[in-house]
Order: sequence, then C-alpha cells, then structure tokens
Amino acid sequence: MRHIGAVQAVVTADLFDCEPTAAELDAIEREMPVIKAELELLDAQIVTLDREPSQLDVRRIRRARRRVLATRRALANRAAAGTPEVA
Repeated sequence: MRHIGAVQAVVTADLFDCEPTAAELDAIEREMPVIKAELELLDAQIVTLDREPSQLDVRRIRRARRRVLATRRALANRAAAGTPEVA
C-alpha cells in the first residue's frame, strides 16, 4: 500500500493564522459600546423566549432597544464628524 500525502504546500494556512491588525482592533474598540448594547438587548429578549413577557421584561427590552439606537447614533455621528471616540 502506498502512502498518499499532500504534494503542494498549504496555501490557505497563512490567511487564518494571522492576528488582527491594529486598525481592526481599533475598529472593534470603537464599536464596543454598540456591541455591549446589542448584547444587553439580546439578553433581555432571551429571558422572554419561554414565557410571556412581564411588564418589567417589556420595559427592559424597550430600554435596551433605545440604548442600541442611541449608541449606534452616537457612533455614526462621531464617524461623520471625524472625531475620535471618548469613552
């Protein structure tokens, strides 16, 4: 029985082995408030998946949606104005 091995060197390994660049990390850092607000909304929605939402749940979801919209608006305004984010 003959051994079958790869004839060519791995071509795609370099694409997946690299770390994020500084610019990518900065972009993630700028978007972190939006990411956190979206996670809070998702948590509020997950709580109500298996039961009828109470008034408290409804208010929590509504506040989380407003926070997502506010943080997205703030990020868009900062990007349009060209000013750096102030945490």
